[in-house]
Amino acid sequence: MPHTVITTTSTTTSTADGGFCNIAYVRSFQGLLKIGQVVVLLIAFLCVHCAHLADSAYRYFEVVTAWFLVVFFFFFLMYLFRLQSKITCINWTLTEFLHYAVGGILVFIASIVVAVNSYGISSLVAGSVFGFMATFLIAISIWTSYKVTCGSQPTGAAV
Repeated sequence: MPHTVITTTSTTTSTADGGFCNIAYVRSFQGLLKIGQVVVLLIAFLCVHCAHLADSAYRYFEVVTAWFLVVFFFFFLMYLFRLQSKITCINWTLTEFLHYAVGGILVFIASIVVAVNSYGISSLVAGSVFGFMATFLIAISIWTSYKVTCGSQPTGAAV
């Protein structure tokens, strides 16, 4: 009577960062980029807010920078705590790309408006400069997010 031997092997992988919190994300390029965006938007918001001017152009800048500060911080926390893998009903890369696209345009427009209306007030000039810096960081995020969302897709009949 022939005997059959079945051998099974299993592999387990463990993460060095504990599993709940993705500490490696903080040190990655995307993580550092999001931290930079949040810090620069916070500085831009505070510069314009501390000028204590009641013009609607400055309020627009404050609203735009505060909104995208909160949104980008939410994205940072989402990736830090790996929430994107738990909430799978949303395409997070596309959502993030669209937020970056809208945020880049609105922060750029708000920075132009504050720069034009600054009238030599140093805190407004600093706020607009940090707004332009945030726009540049957002543009980098748009580019990297675009490469992930719409990047190398197969074309031609070789598929």
